Amino acid sequence: MVIPAYNEGRRLPPTLEKIQRYLAGRPHEIIVVDDGSQDDTVARAAEAGVTVMSNEDNRGKGYSVRRGMLQARGDRRLMTDADLSTPIEELDRLMKKMDEGYDVVIASRALPESNVEVRQPWYRENTGRLFNLCVRMLALPGLQDTQCGFKLFSAPAAEQAFAAARLDGFSFDVEALFVARRRGFRIAEVPVTWRNDEATRVDTFKGAVAFLDLARIRLNDLRGTYDVPASGAAL
Repeated sequence: MVIPAYNEGRRLPPTLEKIQRYLAGRPHEIIVVDDGSQDDTVARAAEAGVTVMSNEDNRGKGYSVRRGMLQARGDRRLMTDADLSTPIEELDRLMKKMDEGYDVVIASRALPESNVEVRQPWYRENTGRLFNLCVRMLALPGLQDTQCGFKLFSAPAAEQAFAAARLDGFSFDVEALFVARRRGFRIAEVPVTWRNDEATRVDTFKGAVAFLDLARIRLNDLRGTYDVPASGAAL
């Protein structure tokens, strides 16, 4: 399990406690990737006894997740946000779907069975819908919600997708899914319970840049960037 963290000294301890309690008795690995935090994020993660990786500077969520997913050793690798907007209990639902033969399973807030208990502000919801429409048109037709930060990859899918990925910012998961599908990995989307956290790190500027990132993904694809054999992290 990979958790990117930037100035998460307050939210991280209860999150790690919930995850460790849920996974007790099961083989697991938890990696917190600190993205150049200015608070006590590293100390709080170390106190919880998990693996901690630290970026020298603030490099972005995409960089941090990519680094963690390529460092992880498990056969199945989950990425989740430090706020646990998607409760850790939803992992079972993703695992069962992967048991059906899928290589990547992503949590979705946009399916009829999804349960959004705490919604985002209206302007963020509408921006998100517009972004997801653009994603479906330009990169990932058929997927309703690519931005929920709760995604499960098989080890081969994680290694192939993240080693070839280039984006460090907001749209990194769109790129990883794009590469995974391009390389023949099967992707499934499952409904989950989700609760918006008012302390989210996403801001308007990052959301605007995400639209430009879609163009970068298409341009990288045309240039053959994602055709290069995955031999290591693009860090």
